[in-house]
Amino acid sequence: MFYVYLIKSILNPNKTYIGYTTNLHERLKKHNEGGSVYTTAARPWKLVMHLCFEDEKKAIEFEKYLKSGSGNAFAKKRFW
Repeated sequence: MFYVYLIKSILNPNKTYIGYTTNLHERLKKHNEGGSVYTTAARPWKLVMHLCFEDEKKAIEFEKYLKSGSGNAFAKKRFW
């Protein structure tokens, strides 16, 4: 399975991050251990939601969409 996930900083709820992974548990652990330069300063993180895809290409495309202008607006309204 391929996952698109949304996480939010516990200490600074205005900080959010959207990512893609094949191992959701390990990826969240890595974010919370400081293993990502984009998320290390706002640790710890909590999982807000995740979506599962069977098709890797569709997962990557959806992640890119959520990071785009219209996708970000959609995520802000529906997920955060």
